[in-house]
Amino acid sequence: MTFNSVHSLAMIASLKFARKPTLHLRSTPFQCVPKVVPRFLAAVEAEAPTNEQTSVSIREEEIGKAPAWKRLNYEELGIRNSMIGSTTKKVLNGLKKKGYDVYLVGGCVRDLILKKTPKDFDIITSAELKEVTRTFSWSEIVGKRFPVCHVHMDDTIVEVSSFDTTKCKAGMEFSHHIEAPSGCGKKDHLRWMNCLNRDFTINGLMLDPYARIAYDYFGGIEDIRKAKVRTVIPAETSFQEDCARILRAIRIAARLGFSISKETAHFIKNLSSSVLSLDKGRLLMEMNYMLAFGSGEASLRLLWKFGLLDILLPFQAAYFAQHGFQRRDRRTNMLLSLFSNLDKLLAPNRPCHNSLWVGILALHKALSDRPRNPLAVAAFSLAVHNGGNLLEAVSMAGMINKPHDVRFPELLDPSGLDAEALEAEILDLAESVRGTILQMTNEYFVSQAMADYPQAPRSNLVFIPITLYVKVYNMFDCVRRSTVKKFLSKQHRKIDYQSLALGNLQEVRHVFARIVFDTVYPLCPNQNQSLRSNCISQGG
Repeated sequence: MTFNSVHSLAMIASLKFARKPTLHLRSTPFQCVPKVVPRFLAAVEAEAPTNEQTSVSIREEEIGKAPAWKRLNYEELGIRNSMIGSTTKKVLNGLKKKGYDVYLVGGCVRDLILKKTPKDFDIITSAELKEVTRTFSWSEIVGKRFPVCHVHMDDTIVEVSSFDTTKCKAGMEFSHHIEAPSGCGKKDHLRWMNCLNRDFTINGLMLDPYARIAYDYFGGIEDIRKAKVRTVIPAETSFQEDCARILRAIRIAARLGFSISKETAHFIKNLSSSVLSLDKGRLLMEMNYMLAFGSGEASLRLLWKFGLLDILLPFQAAYFAQHGFQRRDRRTNMLLSLFSNLDKLLAPNRPCHNSLWVGILALHKALSDRPRNPLAVAAFSLAVHNGGNLLEAVSMAGMINKPHDVRFPELLDPSGLDAEALEAEILDLAESVRGTILQMTNEYFVSQAMADYPQAPRSNLVFIPITLYVKVYNMFDCVRRSTVKKFLSKQHRKIDYQSLALGNLQEVRHVFARIVFDTVYPLCPNQNQSLRSNCISQGG
């Protein structure tokens, strides 16, 4: 049996809206949209050399003239209503049919302009939220501070907010010292007030799919053109109002490959520790948005650059520091390479379950704590994939005749391990990974992670809940000397993204093994293509 066939089988080869009020359009069939990979590193504009100089430049920026507001038609922006999801159209039509104004708002408008597939579509309407619940039988109002209505339809949730909520917050415009633009009618003023409460200018856009017009009150389209993340109101005020915006700035810059404006970057750094005030569930959600939707590598780089990694993932921050990885470093390392390989398989509309990226963090920390023979790491990934069949994993690993990635100190120079010694290494690594998962959920170990770096912020933050801990532990628990329960490994290379997002154990193990193996033994594109062909032809 050749190495290529072994790699294919066992190493999991890499695998019109009309202008009329009621619009009954054909549903847009699902399309596989090519993934847009973010730039190598989402750059941040030149940092201010001193606090005094920064405060002066920021003060000048704050009092600068506000951008003129604009109305732009579809033709100018290259938007088509066929780009809007069919379920979203049903909700829009249902409200429009009752005579309410409806708009798409936020990040989905930005993504449509960028020709990207939106993660989801958000709607704002002139209807009160109670009227939305009366319009759609399966819907519920959620949230206390910023209530919205979740409309359940076609196995998805469409989020609908109301201008009525914005009216209750009208006093915010005075605290921001921002005046409404001249020439605003009543509807424009309502739209402007809603956009004023958005986080970033590129998210402060509103789209009327019936009039086929986009409204831009804060220069969002210009910032899209400049590929820049900038807060709608002064950044200090914005982040003090909602510190989760700090994490969203990182997430958006990482996903889109955008730069971050000088003022926004300055206050991300200055106010970074404020994210500790967020609920742990919210922190997990924000981290999942960064690492599970195809921009994990860029997110980790930016979290490290702004000092947020030290707070949120201290083990990983300590790894960067131990290896002399600078805050603006453009080199790679094994942790970043693992997430780069994960990113290649994911997209905003094809995420993974959070147990996968937590499992990757656990494996890497175990390897960072104690470097291993690359054959043992590869065999371990195969054992995870096949549910703990050590004999098969050792047999397949023994046929590997390719060089490992020598850049990573986590991988030792390969030595002649016999089958018995290799099996012992697999079992020892499995035990180490399980122990690492426990450390990642223990406040004492987390607090000690950055103890060797006095200038680093101290954090004992643990946001991984017990349910997630158990799920990740179960990923690796199959790798034991005696596996009583037999497990049928996945027999084909195609990823079931619905199962992956739901955390199906077989699917998560399959993708985990694929990522680890391709990181340890990287293949050139032609080899990967050949392996995929072999996999298909052999049914493996």
